[in-house]
Amino acid sequence: MISEKLKKGHLLIAEPSIIGDLSFNRSVILLADHNKEGSIGFIINKPLKYTINDLIPEIDANFKIYNGGPVEQDNLYFIHNIPDLIPNSVEISNGIYWGGDFESTKDLINDGSISKNNIRFFLGYTGWEENQLENEMQGNSWIIADNNYKNKIIGKSTTHFWKEQIIELGGDYLIWSNAPENPYLN
Repeated sequence: MISEKLKKGHLLIAEPSIIGDLSFNRSVILLADHNKEGSIGFIINKPLKYTINDLIPEIDANFKIYNGGPVEQDNLYFIHNIPDLIPNSVEISNGIYWGGDFESTKDLINDGSISKNNIRFFLGYTGWEENQLENEMQGNSWIIADNNYKNKIIGKSTTHFWKEQIIELGGDYLIWSNAPENPYLN
């Protein structure tokens, strides 16, 4: 069963057939939670034009903000790989943690204890209700992949990350690696 294959920490790679969907076209999502009630993830390869300082002026850093997904885009979320520094973090897997004490996080960024390779901020998240993600999997919307980068994914993933993942899949996917984002414009 597909839901047994899905677990937090996996990557969901958008199938090339997802075209015209502004949120999910060429997205790679880190699955932060998956259980019988539903799933939550963050799109990790869609940077926005904002930095953390743009949104929270008292943070003196220019860490990029990413589009985490279409749900609650007026809320800021973060993942990190430094649970010893950020209290109340929740482990996703592979040394990646979600959230934690935000006041401590602000102080740690300002004093230089946290770098952009330790933390990633998102506006919004991606969410699925019970069985919704499984139905999308059966509809071939997503490819499940292990997160081979472990907690280094925070500094690794870029706007080209989807293409890199498609190339790694190989086979029939290789043709999509050089296709324009919108094939109708070709």
